[in-house]
Amino acid sequence: MTTPLLSVRNVVQEFTARGRGGVKGGVVHALSDVSFDLQAGETLGIVGETGSGKSTLARSILQAPRPKSGEVYFQGQDLMRRRSRDLTEARRQLQMVFQDPFASLNPRWRVSEIVAEPLVGYRVGNRDARVRELLDLVGLNPDTFASRRPHELSGGQCQRVAIARAIALDPALVVCDEAVSSLDVLIQAQVLNLFEQLRRELGLSYLFISHDLALVKQVSDRVAVMHLGQLCEIGPAEGLYRAPMHPYTVALLASIPKLDPGARGKKPVTLEGEPPSPISPPSGCRFHTRCPFAQDRCATEAPVLRELAPGHSVACHFPMPGE
Repeated sequence: MTTPLLSVRNVVQEFTARGRGGVKGGVVHALSDVSFDLQAGETLGIVGETGSGKSTLARSILQAPRPKSGEVYFQGQDLMRRRSRDLTEARRQLQMVFQDPFASLNPRWRVSEIVAEPLVGYRVGNRDARVRELLDLVGLNPDTFASRRPHELSGGQCQRVAIARAIALDPALVVCDEAVSSLDVLIQAQVLNLFEQLRRELGLSYLFISHDLALVKQVSDRVAVMHLGQLCEIGPAEGLYRAPMHPYTVALLASIPKLDPGARGKKPVTLEGEPPSPISPPSGCRFHTRCPFAQDRCATEAPVLRELAPGHSVACHFPMPGE
């Protein structure tokens, strides 16, 4: 086995929530003992409901802010132990594309200034030529778009500018946090094709975060499913979608609209009730309060990720039979 490009071990992230309007505050358990590896050249999809900790995981990897505990190794370096100067240098190889393309760009700057921002920050020379190269790489004519400002661009064009900025320093890993969720379907397809093109041409790796399960399957080599700050299942995309083993994953996949009339007769796993609060998560398995297959053990003993098929791990005491 080669050394992973990114290795996350037992990461815990917590925040203090202040009480307001009669709502009691407390400690938000945003991430609890999250561990996984990402290989060079791989795309790992992260899926889960809103509030499952996907975006918090992305920011914790970038140390913005640092996790409360755990280890984050990137290219063999423990980012948790790096000082500010060393961390800044490591982030040169670790970039991010955000969800809202308009909010992530400075509205006062021209496209050329936005794309050149990381080049200026890291004192890279020959910036004008590099900006033109980057715009051309993401499918924007430099002569047409370099002098424009974000309000003169469409959502898809703004996201292409954000991608050009993210790859300006030749990173090894790009974290995509809901990077296409605000775009319409046609533009989504174009941006996803761009991501794949850049992966082939530049040798990029992606951590692709999305709530759209059907979309994640298209772009990911492996998929990790998060629930209430924990990983409940991780495995090859094709195998996980074909034969999910965690009841939560089964329920999520059942929520994807299907065009196959023959699939209507299958009884899906349905979830009842509201997701528990991350301020006071349930004991044992955090999913047991909504799981239709929960037993007494689930309420008292927290399951751990265990490999049940090659490369396919599940955190469940009573996993589904899969195939």
